[in-house]
Amino acid sequence: MNDTTMSPARGGNRRRTGGQILVDQLRIHGIGHVFCVPGESFLAVLDALHDSDIEVTVCRQEGGAVMMAEAHGKLTGRPAAAFVTRGPGATNAAAGVHIAHHDSTPLLVFVGQIERGVRERGALQELDYRAAYGPLAKWATEIEDARRVPEIVSRAMHVCQSGRPGPVVIGLPEDMLTDRVECADGAPARAVEAWPAPEQMREIENLLKAAERPFLIVGGTRWDQESVAALAGWAQAADIPVAVSLRRQMLFPVSNPAFVGDLGFGANPELVGQVKQADLILLLGGRMSEVPSQNYTLLDIPVPRQKLVHVFPDAEELGKVYSPTVAVCATPTAFVKELVRLDIPASAQRSGYRLGLRDIWEKWSDTSRIASPGALQMARVMDHLNEALPADAILCNGAGNYATWVHRFYRFDRYGTQLAPTSGSMGYGVPAAVGAKRLHPGRTVVAFAGDGCFLMHGQEFATAVQYDLPIVVVLVDNGMYGTIRMHQERDYPARVIGTHLRNPDFAAYARSFGGHGERVERTEEFAPALARALESGLPAIIHCVIDPEVISPAFTLTQVRENARKAALNTEQ
Repeated sequence: MNDTTMSPARGGNRRRTGGQILVDQLRIHGIGHVFCVPGESFLAVLDALHDSDIEVTVCRQEGGAVMMAEAHGKLTGRPAAAFVTRGPGATNAAAGVHIAHHDSTPLLVFVGQIERGVRERGALQELDYRAAYGPLAKWATEIEDARRVPEIVSRAMHVCQSGRPGPVVIGLPEDMLTDRVECADGAPARAVEAWPAPEQMREIENLLKAAERPFLIVGGTRWDQESVAALAGWAQAADIPVAVSLRRQMLFPVSNPAFVGDLGFGANPELVGQVKQADLILLLGGRMSEVPSQNYTLLDIPVPRQKLVHVFPDAEELGKVYSPTVAVCATPTAFVKELVRLDIPASAQRSGYRLGLRDIWEKWSDTSRIASPGALQMARVMDHLNEALPADAILCNGAGNYATWVHRFYRFDRYGTQLAPTSGSMGYGVPAAVGAKRLHPGRTVVAFAGDGCFLMHGQEFATAVQYDLPIVVVLVDNGMYGTIRMHQERDYPARVIGTHLRNPDFAAYARSFGGHGERVERTEEFAPALARALESGLPAIIHCVIDPEVISPAFTLTQVRENARKAALNTEQ
């Protein structure tokens, strides 16, 4: 351990280790929670956390730890911190960093590193974090000098929150963390707010007044409860239909008459057709990437046929794919404050357009129209969840066809009630639920997971048990990697390989950890099973066994296969 001497710091700061300085900076910047898998590379940080008031959640795998921290950032708009160890720990964490990057979530990831004096010798678990994380993070760096900890943490806080939010990865050499130095602390970081110009708002007002079929699409991050509520009131008064982007349901209340659906996986074809016919699209907060754009078919590239107003907090994204009529570099919160001041008079044409779209959504989301093969009907499960869960319940999911039931049929009506990866990352639902329950212990938290999805981070159920976090996992088991099987049948019908799963008794799995477990095979069994799970006060898994044919609310696996065969025959003819 070095004992570096230097002149007294401003404010007379005491001599501290690099680990102590780092923990002090976290407190200054309002980081109240750390998710980690411990490692010998950052023992000095763990020792400093021992004497702090920062909450620490010890996880079972580094990917789960980072996903929990990412979920915290989604719900609060401010970063939590994840600590993982060097080498294998760092590579395990990459899935969570990728989610934060694609989902525009503020996140700090601190990674232990080998000692500085043995660099480039292939030391145990050595890894170049700048090279490894450069494409995944907004910024990837290492702290070589303990005196620079306040500077670099302050910069990391600004970078991860400002513009388009995202992850920052910081390497921590083991010997740097034990150096004792004097240095001044940083000041609390504040995210930079970008506002629309008055002339831009006047142009947008004129476009809205002239439009007969205006359409609003909301997405992205840097929202809050007030801006969501203000936008909902304005859209209803202005008679402008609103759709949410992929897995952004919590950004607009489904009960609002202006809500007309979501542009995610398996979007309503009628809705997609209507968006293509809009004469003005206001894209607020989102990027309109591959999935919400329906494989880049919703808007022409580079110049959309519709007039396009694109509002995004990072200027580099504006004009990157689509050339907008008006490009506004502003956060959603700042833009909405100006938008609600616009006086958009009532229009019979707009009203009819909005009513027609709302009718399309109501038919699409009507579960009474859905009947699937098998004894357990997922449409009825969704009906019961809509009735039984409180309005502020938080629903989490990873990736897979099972999630379509949630996004199409669950009635999201409040901000801060959804955790779902737009990156399409499997394994997210359970760690996200743990992170949410750690943040909001008084709220109901439900994780949806497929059988394949669950076992990617299902070990974090042990974390829920350890910290007495009574989450409920609704585990949808069809004995396969369902999404891949669907694509397999579509492209290579009846040539099944690599997608079958032989699963454990997931209810017994829950009980083995000290949680509550239920197995459900029939529709009428679900409601009492959910009630018992909620009443148990324990982390719970409801193992829902569905017919493998139930690959989607819209079609069966056999229908996918037969349609593919018919298409192949038509091509041959």
